[in-house]
Amino acid sequence: MLLRILLAIAGIAVACVAYGVVVERRAFRLVRRGLAILPADGPEALTVLHLSDLHVVRSDRRKTAFLASLPAADVTIVTGDFLAEPEAVEAAVAAVRPTRGRLASWFVLGSNDYYVPRPRNPIRYFIPHHRRRSPRRVQRGRADEMRTLLNADGWRDLTNLRDELELDGLSVELLGLDDAHIGRQDLRVAPREAPSAFGIAVTHSPDSAPEIVACGYRFIVAGHTHGGQVRLPLIGALVTNSHLPRRLVSGLIRLGDSFLHVSPGLGTSKYAPFRFLCPPEATLLELGRAPADGGPARSNAQPQKAQ
Repeated sequence: MLLRILLAIAGIAVACVAYGVVVERRAFRLVRRGLAILPADGPEALTVLHLSDLHVVRSDRRKTAFLASLPAADVTIVTGDFLAEPEAVEAAVAAVRPTRGRLASWFVLGSNDYYVPRPRNPIRYFIPHHRRRSPRRVQRGRADEMRTLLNADGWRDLTNLRDELELDGLSVELLGLDDAHIGRQDLRVAPREAPSAFGIAVTHSPDSAPEIVACGYRFIVAGHTHGGQVRLPLIGALVTNSHLPRRLVSGLIRLGDSFLHVSPGLGTSKYAPFRFLCPPEATLLELGRAPADGGPARSNAQPQKAQ
């Protein structure tokens, strides 16, 4: 009897892994989220397409086709980890080309863009950073080439910068931070100089969110966590690879007067090619004016599967 139970559990585990590898990691979907947050003196609406953690490989036809099918947005933001391998730089730039925004196209890079991904023992994800005995050896990737090609294609690199601009009549103070997960963020650029403008912040890892919120940015986008990548019923994400609480692993989260959107991402490492109960996602954030009699409010998400 015990042997049958063990065999049944093993069979279920194998089936779940097979589903995660063959089905769910390719089940790309578009999720629409409404957020009433814009000031009254700006446009009535602004659409932001948030992409993250694409982890493109040299031949990634299904993901490329999904990206080409996405609706046009006013602003498109990619929050890093374009690459699953450095040989895919050109493929990644071509894949995001159709997604560029009508008004602006912004990006920051992530650790997998800076360094060549390598196989990793999954157990290391459960060990706190300060308890890991030795640093991993890394090989530099093709980040500079990636930046050059994206800039030539009309994208703007937001790495560790603050700027002031207008989007359809909306005065914006824009912050971009490098990947906090590998200590590349420069918080010296974060303090606001135009507090009357609408504050937008872009970062790869959500670990910088507390400092960004403290500086007064109202709308923040981040990626990096993959939404946990593997989630279990009642438990949620097993690992977040972030210093933030697990409840902040994915989705639209209110932090004081600010909103943080953490993308579950569209890809996986090529050395861990599976997802479970955490489908790959592109998010269309539909920003509207805040209610005149209260603070910002978010609407329900509306997922749509890839055609």
